[in-house]
Amino acid sequence: MEKSFMLGRVTLQTLFAMCFAFVALGSPALAQGVPQPTEAQVPPAGTPTPSVSSYRINPGDQLEIYVWGEERLQRELTVLPDGTLAFPLVGQLQVAGRLPQEVERMVSAGLRDQYRGEVPFVTVSVKAPTGMRYSVLGKVKSPGTFTTIQYVNVLEALSQAGGADDFANLDNVLLIRGTGPASRSFQIRLARLFKAGASEQSVRNAGIVRVEPGDVIIVP
Repeated sequence: MEKSFMLGRVTLQTLFAMCFAFVALGSPALAQGVPQPTEAQVPPAGTPTPSVSSYRINPGDQLEIYVWGEERLQRELTVLPDGTLAFPLVGQLQVAGRLPQEVERMVSAGLRDQYRGEVPFVTVSVKAPTGMRYSVLGKVKSPGTFTTIQYVNVLEALSQAGGADDFANLDNVLLIRGTGPASRSFQIRLARLFKAGASEQSVRNAGIVRVEPGDVIIVP
């Protein structure tokens, strides 16, 4: 008897749901009350997500700029020595020192007049960060010029050069930034960091600066 009652209840619930669905489909008021996704709200399959990068673009970097759905606007461009590049329908853009996501917004703004509706999605990626170069010279095991895809500090730069040799004066490391009258130099003391019991204060006093593009580090 109980099983028959349960079966009947399920049947009534099912019939009720079917009737409600039928009424909703036939009633404009109910149909309008159910929000339906529009074509604009549904992103195409495979649409890229916005990029987030802390890397700032340098002259010499190779960028890939892609406007979604517009193959004619896909370009691989090298940032010129003056920090600019030219993009179709947009013109010359000053990109040196900017983040990739900032350049995405610049390209989108430049293309706004070319479209009646929304500007297609724009992605900017750094394919070859050849502008992020620095040199390590002097008493290191592998002196030379290095290229990195991320920012490094002086300690990491010395590591890339194989580390200091046994006779290096780590309390007089010199970092030179820029050329000509605008150049600056930083004296960096690293000897304490290689001794047992180095403290947080000694790390702060060492002046471990971040290496910028074009920096020259000299280890006497």
